[in-house]
Amino acid sequence: MDPSTRRNRIAWESASEKYVHEHQELLDQARAGSSLFACELELLRPLLASSPAVVHLQSGNGLDDIALVAAGARHVVGVDFSAVAATAAQRRADELGVPCRYVVAELPGAPLRDGCADLVYTGKGALIWLPDLRVWAADIARLLPPGGHLFVHEAHPAVPLWSWDDDEPRIRPDRGYFERSHVNDSFPAHGAVEWQATLGEIINAVLGAGLELRHVAEHPEPFWRQGGVDAAAWRGRLPNTFTLLARKPQSRKQS
Repeated sequence: MDPSTRRNRIAWESASEKYVHEHQELLDQARAGSSLFACELELLRPLLASSPAVVHLQSGNGLDDIALVAAGARHVVGVDFSAVAATAAQRRADELGVPCRYVVAELPGAPLRDGCADLVYTGKGALIWLPDLRVWAADIARLLPPGGHLFVHEAHPAVPLWSWDDDEPRIRPDRGYFERSHVNDSFPAHGAVEWQATLGEIINAVLGAGLELRHVAEHPEPFWRQGGVDAAAWRGRLPNTFTLLARKPQSRKQS
């Protein structure tokens, strides 16, 4: 594990303690309704109708996995490099009797067999922890059989530029859209590195892995809001999230 990844993993083990402390609250949220957004469900419903096997890369607190099963997934395998997060997610899934299991592993390089996932789901703060999206996309292509799908709902790559001013949107003077990375000193274990990629780089990584792009959309709504903050950047004028759907092509028959 390279030094940046090691620092990030330490940071996430610390940050994921909240999933342990908030166990009952998260359990109540899972029982109350889906954590998936309407823009996600619109694209996912046709895929989930066939009861797919799902792999969720960087699965975090696992609430989306419970929601995916409730929406039709046969089962979900979550992969996360935080043992704390994976253990807490497994406990919740077990208490709810939901067919989810969790694997602790560094990504890319999920320790799962080729072609095991009809649908790979990821996003909501996942891509910023990956320095090489080409390797990430290639690993996803390996996990999918022909006809399998990748679905991403993620923060828009422009989000690091937006300030949290409440009077009007502003671009932060210390960030650039084409930067490679920045250090997030507000994250647990100071020195955590967040990697940046443009929307074009994300799409090209997916295409470069041999997947067919089926849908891309940009949305003004963020997937997460800091408590007590009402940023003008979140009020509909700027992109804050995007969704992407891609498919692994069906194998061509030999002539």
